[in-house]
Amino acid sequence: MAEGIRFHETGGPEVLRRERLDVGEPGPGQVRIRHAAVGLNFADTYFRTGLYPAPLPAGMGVEAAGVVEAIGPGVTGFGAGDRVTYTGSPLGAYSTERVMDAAHLIPLPAGIPFETGAAMTMRGLTCAYLLRRIARLDPGDTVLLHAAAGGVGLLFTQWARLLGLTVIGTVSTDEKAEVARAHGCAHTIVHTREDVAARVRELTDGAGVPVVYDSVGRSTFASSLDSLARRGLLVCFGTASGPVPPIDAMQLALKGSLFVTRPALADYIADPAERAALAGELFDHVAAGRIAVRIDRRYALDEAVQAHRDLESGRGVGSSVFVLDS
Repeated sequence: MAEGIRFHETGGPEVLRRERLDVGEPGPGQVRIRHAAVGLNFADTYFRTGLYPAPLPAGMGVEAAGVVEAIGPGVTGFGAGDRVTYTGSPLGAYSTERVMDAAHLIPLPAGIPFETGAAMTMRGLTCAYLLRRIARLDPGDTVLLHAAAGGVGLLFTQWARLLGLTVIGTVSTDEKAEVARAHGCAHTIVHTREDVAARVRELTDGAGVPVVYDSVGRSTFASSLDSLARRGLLVCFGTASGPVPPIDAMQLALKGSLFVTRPALADYIADPAERAALAGELFDHVAAGRIAVRIDRRYALDEAVQAHRDLESGRGVGSSVFVLDS
């Protein structure tokens, strides 16, 4: 029988429970998929704590890779035995198998392992839209990226280097700085002891950067604004330290006619053609070895509580996944 992680109340990691699931057969437009690996993302904690509301009880997780076991009526483009990955579907990825809409699936190339697919689909597509859709950047441009040694950060810096961009990355330790540089960061700033905005100005001869990519939120918002060049863009794509404070529009003018956007991955992969284009570019880079996916930690599904504790500790580097028996 299928099993999965669910929560019946919001709170800390201890609210996560492993339970038996009655998966059933796929209906019209649906597939049943057996998971081989499941992605662990910081956004998962937002649902668990209630920051992102979900009807309770609820499953957990929105990213996984595995094999299609059965298809329902009307499904085209997929069949039993196909290797697939997905992200952004309803909660429930922390499970051995599930029934879900086929519209969420992305074919996983044979050369990409399931663990890699689960570790990079959400993070990689996030990098894809950040670098290929949000702002026009030219080779030689310099950008600032917070959390440069995280799962998104390590993919972002490699891809940015392929595009000819110079990345200044913030990290919390010297060890993470070394990892970030090894993955493409031209400069690292250890934010626990350095003034980020002052260091950015120093590295850019006082000009600042045209774009700041900030997944941290509350604790980095002020330094992100102060790191921007005139008419620069702050891309707030995560809230690891909490939501950003209310935006004072006049401050944006006084700091150089700045722009702020809060994009969501769902709006950049809602169109199947755009999702396929972004995924195709990502998978090509990974399959060819131009972008390496670092998996720092692997867990069994019944280690979900510990996995969330580790995730929230901020000590991890790269991506983490649940590995399931296939």
